[in-house]
Amino acid sequence: MSNFEIFTGIFGGLGLFLYGMKLMGDGLENMAGDKLKSILEKITSNRIMGVFVGTIVTAIIQSSSATTVMVVSFVNAGLMSLMQATGVILGANVGTTITAQMVSFKLDAIAPIFIGIGAVIMLAAKKKKTKDLAYILLGFGILFMGMGMMSGAMKPVSKLPIFEEFIVIMGSNPLLGVLVGVVMTAILQSSSATTGILVALAAAGTIDMKLAFPVVLGCNIGTCVTSMLAAITANRTAKKAALLHLTFKILGTIIFLPFAAQVVKLVGYMTPDNVGRQVANAHTIFNLSITIIMLPIAGYVVKFINRILPDKEDEKKEGAIYLDKKLLETPVVASGQVVKETVRMANIARDNFKLSMKAFFEGDEEDINKVYENENLINVLEKEITEYLVELSQHNLPEENAKLVSEAFHSINDIERIGDHCENIVELATSRRKKNIEITEDALSELEEIYNATLDSLEIAISSYENESTEHNSIIDKVEDRIDALERKFRSNNIKRLNSKRCMADAGVMLFDLLSNLERIGDHANNIATAKEVHENRLNA
Repeated sequence: MSNFEIFTGIFGGLGLFLYGMKLMGDGLENMAGDKLKSILEKITSNRIMGVFVGTIVTAIIQSSSATTVMVVSFVNAGLMSLMQATGVILGANVGTTITAQMVSFKLDAIAPIFIGIGAVIMLAAKKKKTKDLAYILLGFGILFMGMGMMSGAMKPVSKLPIFEEFIVIMGSNPLLGVLVGVVMTAILQSSSATTGILVALAAAGTIDMKLAFPVVLGCNIGTCVTSMLAAITANRTAKKAALLHLTFKILGTIIFLPFAAQVVKLVGYMTPDNVGRQVANAHTIFNLSITIIMLPIAGYVVKFINRILPDKEDEKKEGAIYLDKKLLETPVVASGQVVKETVRMANIARDNFKLSMKAFFEGDEEDINKVYENENLINVLEKEITEYLVELSQHNLPEENAKLVSEAFHSINDIERIGDHCENIVELATSRRKKNIEITEDALSELEEIYNATLDSLEIAISSYENESTEHNSIIDKVEDRIDALERKFRSNNIKRLNSKRCMADAGVMLFDLLSNLERIGDHANNIATAKEVHENRLNA
């Protein structure tokens, strides 16, 4: 076999391996659907639960780097504390060993069967879930086909003089092996890929466990590069999460390196005739042991990280806090983040509504300025969420999450319009304050009544959207009918006051404008609450 054939075999095999792992991970992630999202959202301050969550999620998406990037993003968004992140990060390290264990089995001979079955299902499938199953089978088969190509191409590598010299140097210096593992994983952005290469080398009889183990330790450090890169543009707490991940791995390597010979003997005893299995077992033993060692002392490690990166009081996140483009690689999670950010935007609009009405009733200039400030934030959020939704819609989304994206597009438009009406109200408040316009007590009482009804409709709308529920639709319809009835009644009352000269013309015109804005806010609230039902009806039409 020529050097070119060796190179193309290794390069092509690695490409198939990575593509197969991605394909299988996407299929598993889509099959898990909202279950994955709920698993992530059930993370508590219990670090043991965090380990379990990190393990399960990484096993599903086939990448500890992706899980750790999610953790960094969640910490950046304030969804997870640094202490909560410790358990999930350690769990992700355990979860990634499942991939290593899987690839250590010699299944390349039956890989074409999985590819064939997956292809047939893919061509015949009409349902999304069935296609996801096809992705899993195709990914599984392609992954092992890539492993077979790499193993076949690596058999002649051991006979190359330059490789023999490299093996001698690396064998005499374990630290060099660690460095090789770090560099390989940093380049490939996947510890599973590095482990896969080691398994392929071992299966070809090119390296032994003594050489492989330092590289295994290094690949565990190298996988931190992805989360470190993700943290560059994140806030300080997210940087701490990435540094925490790196610290766990470096401490683990320092602890394990002096006992390399003992670990090599242990895995050799477990599977004496299979070096590939020994590589996978060493990877698992390392990560399980580090999790057991680090979990009880995680609090001290967090304190150490806080000393290295102390908090800055002036650090403040502007705009969206739950959206992170790195999460787009895990669309199921990203769609859940869109819902959270949309709910946050809706809550800001609701609070701005309360503040604008308070400004109208009381005429406080500070309240008026705050409404304008919030309105700017609402506009920023609309732009950022829309851009995020456009990018998210280009990914392969499960049906339920695709619905969420469609609903969000409509809902953020309604929320932004509510913000505009709040701005209209505060302009009326400013005019009333400057012109010192007097409004009768009965008119103020009527405004209070329709304001409370409108606020109720907003509260119901936000709750319905957040919980993806249609059970309150009949209630909000009744509230909407009540708002419309009150608006008609109070318009009529206002006309009577104008005719009887009980209020001035400018006060009467102001009340008409205010009633119109309140009625329109009620309409937009109704749209938000019924977005799910409307979308489902549109699909079924």
